Amino acid sequence: MKKIVFISCAIALLGCKEQIKPDYAIISGTISNRLPNELTINTYDQSYREVINVSEDGSFKDTLGTDRSSYILFDGKNPVFLHVEPGYELNINYNAQDFNNSLQISGDGAEISKYLSEKRKLEQKLFGNAKVTYTLDEASYKNKMNSIKDEQVSLLKSFNGIPENFVVKEIKNINYNYLRLLSIYEQAYRQLAQKPDFNASTGFLDELDHIDYNNIEDFEFSIHYKSLVARFYKKKADSLSIDEEVSNDIAHLKTLANIDNEIIKNGLLFDFANYNMVRSADVDAFYKLFSDNSTDESNNKLIKEKYNKITALNVGKRSPEFVDYKNYKGGTTSLNDLKGKYLYIDVWATWCGPCVREIPALKKVEEQYHDKNIEFVSISIDKESDFEKWKTMVSDRELKGVQLFADRDWNSSFVKDYGIQGIPRFILLDPEGKIVNTNAPRPSDPALIDLFSELKI
Repeated sequence: MKKIVFISCAIALLGCKEQIKPDYAIISGTISNRLPNELTINTYDQSYREVINVSEDGSFKDTLGTDRSSYILFDGKNPVFLHVEPGYELNINYNAQDFNNSLQISGDGAEISKYLSEKRKLEQKLFGNAKVTYTLDEASYKNKMNSIKDEQVSLLKSFNGIPENFVVKEIKNINYNYLRLLSIYEQAYRQLAQKPDFNASTGFLDELDHIDYNNIEDFEFSIHYKSLVARFYKKKADSLSIDEEVSNDIAHLKTLANIDNEIIKNGLLFDFANYNMVRSADVDAFYKLFSDNSTDESNNKLIKEKYNKITALNVGKRSPEFVDYKNYKGGTTSLNDLKGKYLYIDVWATWCGPCVREIPALKKVEEQYHDKNIEFVSISIDKESDFEKWKTMVSDRELKGVQLFADRDWNSSFVKDYGIQGIPRFILLDPEGKIVNTNAPRPSDPALIDLFSELKI
């Protein structure tokens, strides 16, 4: 009898072991007609990025940790939004030249990722042209945002097999996106309608008054809630900057440091430092304030690495180089070819609105200094597929100076070495190729001419 009981227990234990889920997920698939770019797996906050090996036939297979549930598989052009949990096995297949019509996601746990793919396509379709949408009158804009929200909820409910706990969180996420889109309307309208004095009417943002900015679950699940929380604290930081007469980035870090909730505080500190430290006028003070207040060790490690990289770009250090960038006038050009004069480098792209808006001011400054000891260099980080579009814009807008096309857009070593995460970005080098300013004033900023005068250019 004891023997039978022992065997029964052993069988039961084996059964239990078979049901234990691994603490990772598996992704695999095949990408046909793949672009000559790296295939990477990324998180929304850019705290994680890994290159995935792809075979010659376009197939790949890798494991993902499930300490986070949201990832983006990215081939340099097409993003695949994935949701993973322990034990999921997702298979992703698509034609890189016909992504929207060919994407197929299957396997254990695929339903949520399939929904995310369809949600993105639906949102793009319903939102339409950004300029047209953001310049609608208030009532029409709000009605359109409500319609998008309702359509997304309907899409979510049309999927079978999605766990109820995800559905509940996702409905809140969709609503947070609706609120986020309301919150950015005023600024977007001012910019796109070219009406800088426009103010939304009283009551337009009343729905934001009921947001709880201290919800950990929503902060970890919803990027839209996170964006609203960040916006909330940015307003506080703007006020503090004026009251204490300190730079906005330092005021922002001080504001975030006073958040009681450690998870929210650490998350916002990391997001702000990851994007803004490279732009700070006092990187040392910025880094100290961040490291004195962030308690997340993995975040601290990433920001320390970024800090070390930025300080390697201190004034007087030799600039990172670029080699054999395509020149609009023909042939290729490297940084070493341009030494002998000051270099004012504009990192831009044809799709970048703020970049294009700087063109008239840049042309004016170039004309003013055309016979001085300075060369104006514009480096496009457009994708290779937009090479002809770049050439056309250079021609149509009669762009002057040295017009270059980077070798691997955002992945170019020059862009990465400078930690460039947003454009336009302007860099000033001296005649020996040493750094003068890694974040020089824009052409439209009078401070640029002041800087040139100080250097006696």
